[in-house]
Amino acid sequence: MAGGGSDLQSPKKRKREHAEGKTKPRPQVKGGGDGAKRKKHSGTGGQAAHGGAGEAAANKKQPVTHKEKRLAAKEMSEARKMKRKRHYSLEKELTKLWEKMRCHDVSKEERSKLVTQAIQKMDGKYLDIAGSHVTARILQTCVKWCSQSERDAIFDDLQPHLLILSRKKYAVFLVKKLIELATKKQFASFISSLHGHVAKLLPHTIGAAVVDYAFHRAAQPQKRQLLLELYSTELQLFKDLTAQSSCSVLETISKLGLQKSSVLQYMTIEIQKILEKGTVEYSIVHTVILEYFTIADKSSASDVIRQLIPLLTQGASIIDGDEPSIATELPKKTKAKKKRLSEPLIVRIMQTREGLKLAISCLKHGSAKDRKKIIKSLKGHIMKLALNDFGSLFLISIISIVDDTKLVSKIVIQELAKHLNELILDKNGRRPLLQLLHPLCSRYLSPTDLACLSYNVPSLSSREGEASEGATEVASENKVDAMTDKEPEALEGMQVVSESKKDPSQRRHELLIKSDLAEALVQSCIENVGELLRSNFGKELLYEVVVGGQDNILEGLTARIHVLHEAIASDAAQPKTEDIEHAFENFFSSRVIRRMIIDCLAFAVTLWRKALEGNCKIWAEGHSSKVVAAFLESPSSEVKDLAKPELQPLIDTGILKVPDQKAVEK
Repeated sequence: MAGGGSDLQSPKKRKREHAEGKTKPRPQVKGGGDGAKRKKHSGTGGQAAHGGAGEAAANKKQPVTHKEKRLAAKEMSEARKMKRKRHYSLEKELTKLWEKMRCHDVSKEERSKLVTQAIQKMDGKYLDIAGSHVTARILQTCVKWCSQSERDAIFDDLQPHLLILSRKKYAVFLVKKLIELATKKQFASFISSLHGHVAKLLPHTIGAAVVDYAFHRAAQPQKRQLLLELYSTELQLFKDLTAQSSCSVLETISKLGLQKSSVLQYMTIEIQKILEKGTVEYSIVHTVILEYFTIADKSSASDVIRQLIPLLTQGASIIDGDEPSIATELPKKTKAKKKRLSEPLIVRIMQTREGLKLAISCLKHGSAKDRKKIIKSLKGHIMKLALNDFGSLFLISIISIVDDTKLVSKIVIQELAKHLNELILDKNGRRPLLQLLHPLCSRYLSPTDLACLSYNVPSLSSREGEASEGATEVASENKVDAMTDKEPEALEGMQVVSESKKDPSQRRHELLIKSDLAEALVQSCIENVGELLRSNFGKELLYEVVVGGQDNILEGLTARIHVLHEAIASDAAQPKTEDIEHAFENFFSSRVIRRMIIDCLAFAVTLWRKALEGNCKIWAEGHSSKVVAAFLESPSSEVKDLAKPELQPLIDTGILKVPDQKAVEK
């Protein structure tokens, strides 16, 4: 046992000896010859098998170059896509057709053939195709260019699934295209399919876009049908109740006998869901919130406004100094997308009157801190607002409400001053400037615009009686319609309701005079006097500057305004040429000069002495006769006495005709 144990070592001892280099060969075990042979034979066979596998591997060429590796990776990717995507081969075929059909230079007949081929390949698979990133775009292009019969077939196939597709990231664009090109019957069926789902889709980040798209295209009864579901559970459940044609939530409550408290509670819950998801950029949401304000109590309305302000101001970003150089290197589409993402929501909602009203509500009824936050979010976007129909009205609200004139001057006024030459000739761009010169003038603002500026949340109104006046949207609209039949002076009496404490005249003076905007404005008018005179929009601003603005706010710039008078008179003193129409004969300039003569004594005297004295007979006929006759219509006796000796003979001979002969006798 001892002798046998000398040759058998423990594993630990053998490991130690192996480490020291003293390991001895293990003795052969008896009867191990055949086993050794078997082992050797087995090893030989294994080597042969291994050699065969190596030869097979060698036969398959391994990628060596970069191009070969790229092709091998592409093959592997294709194989994986074939397993993962159900219609991958069909997708490749459709993509080739799509690349051809969407080219601008392809003929109408060729495109029609390509679209028909693609539709035939997709037939019966529309639902699967609509959910894919690539094929959804292909199907959308086919819907755009296909025939009406083909479009009807696609719509009928997808109609039961449109609500499901409305929630999908890529299919939503296809649904929008189907809504856009749907017939009246198809669109009505889609609106009908939305019944009971409006409240669920609006908080959905994708589905809300489809509901809003349908809301924009819908007729007024269909819009009310969509809105009424957000008023009460009963209106959501029973389709017949939404057929009534009420125009507001208050009328709905009255006609259907609903409890105001239950409607308020239900609307509060639904609006809270929308606010929590942040889907407040849509017009239908703005309309719902404005309707909610008509019945909400003070605390509920304040809470909604408090939650709205952070949502409306989010997305604003301060542009670094190095960004313009980087932005110039980006493609146009990338730059446009980046610019849109940096815009606060309050800028993007200025596409509808409801969005404007909602923004004005936040501005009026927000705290001073909230107003500061709103104005700071507009940095870099003032010009876009100024040139927009509703955005310019929002700037007017800021100018008329916010007491922090230093902040308004820094963010708003300085930006306007940099682009005066563009603003003074633009239909919308001139409005904030006209508001400073002549606030809430009905000549420059329509009754509807004035109603928007005076909009306020009834429960948050600071004046007694205003809550009852603005209780319903219908009452406000009727009030505006009645005002259109009144004199302009009655409309000018409307005031912008706000919680401001500063005197309006003081605010105007700080924004217009102290900020040096007035001086820059007068200089811009002097430099562009000829273009402003002959412009439909520029002439109004020129008139306000010439007469010194309302309440003579430009009194401190009398010397510069006199230079402007001289510039206009010099333009009018130019002889007739074929290159440009004379100021006295142009349709726009002749009328604005007439108004200047009647309303501004200093200008009338300057114009007479520089351009008309001794030349009245030349201008006594045509459009220019209105300018000459204006001297006799002036309320100033000095102007009349100045012109009468030369004009009276023209009147006596019938060359010059004045509108009112009594004006001459005076």
